[in-house]
Amino acid sequence: MKTSIVFGMIALLAFVSFSQTTFAIETEQEPGPPQIPEPSPIPEPIRMPNPPPAPDPFPEESDSEKVKRLIEENDNLKQQNKNLQNQISSLNNEKSRLQAEISELNNSIQSLKEITLEQIRVILDLVNQLKEIIYEKIFSPTIQL
Repeated sequence: MKTSIVFGMIALLAFVSFSQTTFAIETEQEPGPPQIPEPSPIPEPIRMPNPPPAPDPFPEESDSEKVKRLIEENDNLKQQNKNLQNQISSLNNEKSRLQAEISELNNSIQSLKEITLEQIRVILDLVNQLKEIIYEKIFSPTIQL
């Protein structure tokens, strides 16, 4: 047992000394000069593609026909604009009428609430009166006997 421990320690010391020598040799090496990089080629600039000419939107149409067609389109758009403005004004009138109707209905609901509360008060008063009458007419004479 002692011999194996002694042998293990000797082997360990030999390994440590050998590894230190190896690392020392590696660290003593001087670095070489850096390599000179080769110049990179200059890239060619990216050229913009030439767009094809825009096609004529109305082929085979003279200037007077174009003007006439544009005037007709303009008149149609003006008429559509007037129609839409009329619709807007009629919708605003309808909105005002509906808001007035909603206000009237809210007032009706409020008055119906008040009426309902008053009816509940009257019913509670009648129930209390009935309770007092039943107590006085039925239970009072029975208790006095």
